[in-house]
Amino acid sequence: MERSDFLKKTFMAAGGLTAGSSLAAKIQSPIKSFAISENPDIPLDVLNIFDLERLAKERLPVLAYDYYRSGAWDETTLKENREAYEKLKIHYKILVDVEKRDLSTTIFGQHVDFPILVAPTAFHKLAHPDGELATGRAAVKAKTIMTLSSLSTTTIEEVAEATNKTFWFQLYINKQREYTRDLVARAESAGAKALVVTVDTPLWGRRERDVRNGFHLPPGLSAINLVKYQQDGIAKGQTGAGLGQSFAWMLDATLQWKDLDWLASITKLPIIIKGVCRVDDAIKATEYGIKGILVSNHGGRQMDSAPATIDVLPAIVDAVGNQATVLMDGGIRRGTDAMKALAQGAKAVLVGRPVLWGLAAGGQQGVEKALSMLREELDLGMALSGCRNLKELNRSLLQG
Repeated sequence: MERSDFLKKTFMAAGGLTAGSSLAAKIQSPIKSFAISENPDIPLDVLNIFDLERLAKERLPVLAYDYYRSGAWDETTLKENREAYEKLKIHYKILVDVEKRDLSTTIFGQHVDFPILVAPTAFHKLAHPDGELATGRAAVKAKTIMTLSSLSTTTIEEVAEATNKTFWFQLYINKQREYTRDLVARAESAGAKALVVTVDTPLWGRRERDVRNGFHLPPGLSAINLVKYQQDGIAKGQTGAGLGQSFAWMLDATLQWKDLDWLASITKLPIIIKGVCRVDDAIKATEYGIKGILVSNHGGRQMDSAPATIDVLPAIVDAVGNQATVLMDGGIRRGTDAMKALAQGAKAVLVGRPVLWGLAAGGQQGVEKALSMLREELDLGMALSGCRNLKELNRSLLQG
């Protein structure tokens, strides 16, 4: 069965849709035919992440596309994450020998060929039957790091094998601590190199696109690493319930700083906390011995009206100094966006939606395409700005 047919049929079956229904008509949107490039599923006219998103939108059911694309409430933060980059101008240098350039770096002891990592995003099999395996293999081929979401549709152990045990594991600390302890042990045993702990989600943000669509997982898909913890099968996704109801059980609204001490006591892996937008929180994280800070607003999916991550990044970098490694995600669609974050002091950036658009457009090859486009744009941007390596990316490029 063709991938597009698989997605359409699973979503139609999940919602009890008939071929003539209005929602079925949306799900069965036609897939356009283009000339084929060296990547057999990616048209020649796909030149950037925006093009990939347009192609992904054509190939995805409405419920899946809206789930990936949506932000919280009015989607103000989602929009501002993008617009903030446009306000930063690159004051390029001239007459610099840039024939040889090096984009590589080392993060928590792991070498990467370029400082753009794969962010944790849920339910990759909504985009392609190969799901997280395709994403992980693409990350390995690109010589970067994949972060596996707790809400993955592929087991931790399978992704560990696909990534040659180079992956990071994203974690929500569950109110039932034994669930968290078990997941951490599985990730560590499978070969994960770091834990990325999401700390901006005491409750799920309200994503109105998902509410209107009655978002649910189609038959045959589940948050497979969590199913064993939910006796009533809610981890499989209640039809039409939306993420907030289906997975509310996995969050802990009582989570506090002291719980990070507990987490550190049960793992030897470095802990990166994801969801930091304030300087005082970043400082407090270092006081608790946290070695990685991921400046993030959850892609605009949690607290709407939160600031754009690129806007708060410099102050956080300055506040923590060399006490922690600072990473950033949010709104990156061009290599020059990554370049601006790196110039502001981020050690590396993570991208989520660009990877999903690549996955939906062409499976593993689509993800490879997304990562290669971002890498090539970063490399060219550095060359045009007179930068030969990441150390030469600094704030003088943004200040003139």
